[in-house]
Amino acid sequence: MRVAMVTTHPIQYQVPWLRLLSNTPGIELHVYFSMLPDAAEQGREFGVSFDWDIPLLEGYAWSVLENRSRHPSLTTFGGCDTPGIGRELRKGNYDAVIVNGWGFKTCLQALLACRIAGIPCIVRGEANGLRPRAWWKRWLHACLLSQYAACLAIGTNNRRYLLDAGVPASRIFATPYCVENERFAIAADAARSQIGREALQFRFGLDPERATFLFSGKFVDKKRPGDIIEAIRGLDSNERERIQLLLVGGGPLEAELRESAKDLPVHFAGFLNQSEITAAYAAADCLVLPSDHGETWGLVVNEAMACGLPALVSDQVGCAVDLIVAGHTGDVFPCGDVAALSAMLARHGRNREGLADMGAAARGRVAAGYNFEHVRQGVLAALTTVTRKAV
Repeated sequence: MRVAMVTTHPIQYQVPWLRLLSNTPGIELHVYFSMLPDAAEQGREFGVSFDWDIPLLEGYAWSVLENRSRHPSLTTFGGCDTPGIGRELRKGNYDAVIVNGWGFKTCLQALLACRIAGIPCIVRGEANGLRPRAWWKRWLHACLLSQYAACLAIGTNNRRYLLDAGVPASRIFATPYCVENERFAIAADAARSQIGREALQFRFGLDPERATFLFSGKFVDKKRPGDIIEAIRGLDSNERERIQLLLVGGGPLEAELRESAKDLPVHFAGFLNQSEITAAYAAADCLVLPSDHGETWGLVVNEAMACGLPALVSDQVGCAVDLIVAGHTGDVFPCGDVAALSAMLARHGRNREGLADMGAAARGRVAAGYNFEHVRQGVLAALTTVTRKAV
């Protein structure tokens, strides 16, 4: 079976299942990218230029399309404009095409090319029903989704969104969002055993006697990192002395966050690449993600859980319904409710042993149910259905 994958650029959370699919007997995969971003474009929203320090272009066949956008970008719809995709798909004589969402022009160009050529097109997107949408936008999404031969669901909210849009259950296949659990787990365990947790905490300026809550991600509005700082400010002095916050990442809100964090037990680690981030996870006791509905999943939660951390997330984070079992793998609080988050930090800050127990349960949850083998199986089921070919 000849299969094409169309996506904007190499994505660290996507490459592992592309490798698995490419190495599956009976599958011949070719991946088309709209662009290979330079360091400046890769780090635009982090406020720092960088290249990912893990290999993203090995283990599968790929090529880069001609991007005709006047301003090539990974942050705007028109930043990936590749009208030549139709020619490539026809030339490749593909049995099916997988497209990563519809948020860029390239994605819709691929769908149109498939419709014209009569090639089944499968979509994997992140949209869920948590974001308020006008009726006409919901109608347009339903019309768009009807054009795909199958949809790959990343989780419960995404599946519900697809069903509500009129996609038949028989055309929805489970491909849970996940990370390389084993890589993160091994690296975090090695950091704890070889460097030592206390040494890691000193590296980030942390007090080993305090419970460490971690935020990791872009400092942007939708992630609401300031809510954690305000929650800490709302604690009484005794509770505040038990906890501390480590902020990993960067972005446009950094100066504002640093100003609001003055005189509080808040530490900034800056941007950490893939090979460095596990040191922060190993030094922490619990992840906090207070994002609004713009956080369609929150793969940082998967990363933290793979490293043995529980997570406190807002009820608008897409993965909350899938990954958080209250009191077992973490907790959920109402988005924007700083008082509720403050009380949660105080409660869990008094019980570091309880956080460790929840972290062990969280690691088990993602290892068992949210891994790339499940993604591969879901993709194969979709391919078999739309092509009527056995793999």
